[in-house]
Parts: sequence; structure tokens; C-alpha cells
Amino acid sequence: MKKLVFLSIALATVMFLSCGGGGHHAEREEDTVDVNDLIRDHTIYGLCGSIPSTSSLKVVTDNGDTLTLDITPAQNDHKMLGSVRPGDRLAIMTNKKQTEATEVININLLLGNWVMPDPLDGSDEIGIRIKEGGVAESIEMTNITYRTWRIFNGKLEITSIREGGGQSEETDYYDILKLSADTLVYKTIGKPRDEEETLEYSRWREKPAPDLHGLKLEEHQDEYMKL
Repeated sequence: MKKLVFLSIALATVMFLSCGGGGHHAEREEDTVDVNDLIRDHTIYGLCGSIPSTSSLKVVTDNGDTLTLDITPAQNDHKMLGSVRPGDRLAIMTNKKQTEATEVININLLLGNWVMPDPLDGSDEIGIRIKEGGVAESIEMTNITYRTWRIFNGKLEITSIREGGGQSEETDYYDILKLSADTLVYKTIGKPRDEEETLEYSRWREKPAPDLHGLKLEEHQDEYMKL
């Protein structure tokens, strides 16, 4: 009888330890889940269908839904980023009921070549090329190579490879402060204060030919000037 009692206690102890160990193992597995995987992009993408009034916007989403949004919150918070016309592709943040727009980004305006004077000497222009399909490229930059871009929860996300960083990609997030046909301004977020920076770009345009006031350069006929 005593042997049966001891055997029962031993089996119960083994089962308890097994269950406890399994619980700890599950906890360790849960701890390895990347928090970023749990974050969902709540941005709504679509085309501007019409503009019923100065305070509303009708959007046909990529899912085929038609939303009529009150854009007053976005206007009040200076989050109407780029003027909007019917047919423009938009990235929009809304309230939970999807009745109000808290941020509207005109993707059509965001695309293109954006440059600023080189901070080293100001003689050249450097910048970023934002292309369709989420492709980003550097313009005359030797220390950084832009790779991809996207709008994520209303923020501009850019991946890049920096000089000396091997081939590891770096992801930065930016708050777009201003967007127009000629200007793009965004500020880094999620960085220490001493690493924060605001980048101000102008849309690249071909430089006009120098005005020679009617003068023409003479063509050299010297044999030494010929190639």
C-alpha cells in the first residue's frame, strides 16, 4: 500500500513539473515574438474620387470601398500634406469609424526627385529620388544609399545603407511636416534628441542655360581644339 502511495506522489510530481516546464517554455517562445510584427499599418490607400466641399473628401480605397471623410481634423492639425485633386493617389489616416481624416498625404506629389544644397560646401545638390513601387534612390550622395520607402501609419519610412555599415539596412521614420509641388520637409522621429534632424528639400528642376545677353560663343576652328 505504501508503495502505491509513493508511486502516486511521484507520478503527480512528474506531471506537475512537466506542466510547469511547458509553461515556461511557452513563455520563452512568446518572448521571442518581434513586437513590430504585432503592429498593423492602419493607413488607408486609395484615389480621390471627388471633393464635395472644402471640408470633405470622397475616396475610393484600394479595397473598393467609397469613403466620405471630414478633413477638418487634418486641416486643423496642418496634416493636409499636399493639395488634392480628383484622381490623386492618397495615403490617409482616419478615426476608428473612418468618418474623419486625421492626415492626408498626396502620394502623387511625394513622388519625384528632391534635392538640397550639399551641407559640406553648398556647391552641389544632394537628395533622394522617391519612385513608384516603394523604390528609393540617392541623388549624388556617397555616404548613404537609399533603398526603399513606404507610408506606415502616416509616417514616412525609408530604408538605407550607410557608408561603413556593411550591407546591413537601416530603417528610419520621419514625420512629414510640409508637402507641396515644390517643397518636401520631414523630421526624424524615434531618435535621441542629439540625432534629430529636419530635412528640407526642393523639387529638382533642370537648370536654365546661362543668359549671355545675346552673345554667342565662337566656335574654335583651331586644329588643336578638335578632338
